[in-house]
Amino acid sequence: MMGGMASEDTRTTRTTTPPPTRTPAAAEPPHPTTRAWRTPLLMAGIVLAALNLRPAITSLGALLEEVRDGLGMSGSTAGLLTSVPPLCFAVFGVMAPRLARRFGPGAVVCAGMVAITAGLLIRPYAGGTAGFLAASALALMGIAVSNVLMPVIVKRHFPDRVGSMTGLYSMALALGTSAAAAITVPLTGALGGGWRPGLALWAGLAAAAVPPWLFFARDHRRRPGTPAPAQPAPGGPAAPHARGERPDGLRITRSRTAWALAVFFGLQATAAYITMGWMAQIFRDAGVSAGEAGLLLAVTMAMGVPLAYVIPRVASRLPRQGPIVVVLGVCGLAGYTGLYLAPAGGAWAWALLLGVANCAFPLALTMVGMRARTGAGVAQLSAFAQSTGYLISIPGPLLVGVLYQHSGGWGLPLALMAALMLPQMAVGVLAGRPRTVEDEAAAR
Repeated sequence: MMGGMASEDTRTTRTTTPPPTRTPAAAEPPHPTTRAWRTPLLMAGIVLAALNLRPAITSLGALLEEVRDGLGMSGSTAGLLTSVPPLCFAVFGVMAPRLARRFGPGAVVCAGMVAITAGLLIRPYAGGTAGFLAASALALMGIAVSNVLMPVIVKRHFPDRVGSMTGLYSMALALGTSAAAAITVPLTGALGGGWRPGLALWAGLAAAAVPPWLFFARDHRRRPGTPAPAQPAPGGPAAPHARGERPDGLRITRSRTAWALAVFFGLQATAAYITMGWMAQIFRDAGVSAGEAGLLLAVTMAMGVPLAYVIPRVASRLPRQGPIVVVLGVCGLAGYTGLYLAPAGGAWAWALLLGVANCAFPLALTMVGMRARTGAGVAQLSAFAQSTGYLISIPGPLLVGVLYQHSGGWGLPLALMAALMLPQMAVGVLAGRPRTVEDEAAAR
């Protein structure tokens, strides 16, 4: 069909354009050889960007004790650091669609990679707690807008491969997350043991993601009516960005699916941040050594590498994603139950089960791409679901800490974690129904 559409465009040009007049180069469809290298370059850019969406968080977690000692942070200030990422994701993620309409998604992601590079390079040497937090916020701002726009870019440039491309960047995101958690401490030791170079080195990975996006930052300069780099999905409407349209008419809050997806995103993010922040401590309190507890956490994070590629591909082939939601939720319930009954005896099994449960994140990203028909709809849905979801997730890790401190054990916190799996499954089933936010918003 794409070939047919290209042929139609060619015939139209020949009949409507006088022979002596040459179409401006800027308005011509990309040359086939250009397209041939644009696609792998864009795929490389997506992978490099995804690799940088979590190391700013997990590298800090690995060196948090050293950072606290080095900056003289109080316990409450260190606790605040655990809530800064979801707060920044919620606040700055809302800005992403407006910025993308003004400058283009590629330009915003490029700026996001620059912000991550600058923030990671500056924060270890900012000279105090306030500077450290400000530089962290700069890096998290770049992560927030890139978080929101990754599904948009996939929908726009790979409309017939949403599942596989979502799986690719979800796998890269999981790889960056687990790698930063696992190797930051050894790399810090190799650099002489100082936490500052140990944190700053991740700026190099972010800097490597900038060059590919410099090319795609120019896409927004296409003149109105110029063909977009990718054709619309077969049988679907043309993407608004390709036609110069604005998505202002879509009232995203009128869609039940959008709300279900936002709550699902928030509950899975709550579980993920609780796992990253507290699971190692649960194992240590059960008598597991510090080294093994860290390895168990790394295994949980690493489970997302293969599954983050498989799950979106499977989900995109199903009319309803509810069954996958339920399977992941049951794994989470089993993992939390095991942590309560035999945290040390079955530690590896519980780590694996919770690693599977945490793969609700790539599933949520896949559903964002499937629950909207247009690129503009994906942009609004992604911003709404992620910003609302991250706001929902902020209290979770703090509440677990309060329950742990006041109860003197992990019984109540684990009960809370297990209980949250039930509404997560319920709203996930609703979000997985074959509907689009455009149709729902228009019908109300």
